[in-house]
Amino acid sequence: MSTSPTDGPDWRPVRRLRAHEEVLARIEEQITAGRLRPGDRLPGERQLAESLGVSRASVREALRVLEAMGVLVSTTGRGPDAGAVLAGRPAEALADVLRLHVGLAHFSLHDIVETRRVIETWAARSAAEHARPEHLARLRDAVGRMSAPDLTPDQFNAADTDFHIVLAEASGNAVVATLMHGLRDSVGRHAVEAVERLGWPDSAAALREDHDRILAAIEAGRPDAAAEAVHEHLRRSYPDH
Repeated sequence: MSTSPTDGPDWRPVRRLRAHEEVLARIEEQITAGRLRPGDRLPGERQLAESLGVSRASVREALRVLEAMGVLVSTTGRGPDAGAVLAGRPAEALADVLRLHVGLAHFSLHDIVETRRVIETWAARSAAEHARPEHLARLRDAVGRMSAPDLTPDQFNAADTDFHIVLAEASGNAVVATLMHGLRDSVGRHAVEAVERLGWPDSAAALREDHDRILAAIEAGRPDAAAEAVHEHLRRSYPDH
């Protein structure tokens, strides 16, 4: 049986990358290979342009993209301290990206809560097994700040955010910690609204008790109890989701 031309592969012209995209790809290669690390300084624009065979304008555009992504920090002036330095601030950069995409995509609160439930129940379970003394101290500090008199919803949310970020860090998984940091920062408005919706300030006491239970389970090294306490906390905070 013969095959018509429309049944075969659909070959299309290869898209030619713009010069600054090639520069980005080359820098990424060096980072992935471990030849560039946080704190390392990139060559100057002229030297980098000559090494890569592109214009200084292309190098400049690529560096601006990396700076906007939080990968680079540029310093002005002359001498050895001038130029672009690899920043290595993944949590802040991810928060910036997530905040924009949450706004653009209009992710539903239900999806956000479900994502937090998956991440944080796992993190609490792992934290009960791996939390170090400094993590426990920071968790206690956050809970203590939630008990301050005349606390506003914004102040409560700040302490609550710190608690959940430290919880993720205590899991021992750097990717989970970074993702949680970005996710919480990008949906902070929803968290404040949730506290107010539950009836401030009456809701504060119940929410503090939730955090006390989470902390107690982690301190006691009880993974299942820690995960269940986080699950119940999120259910209380977002009863409709």
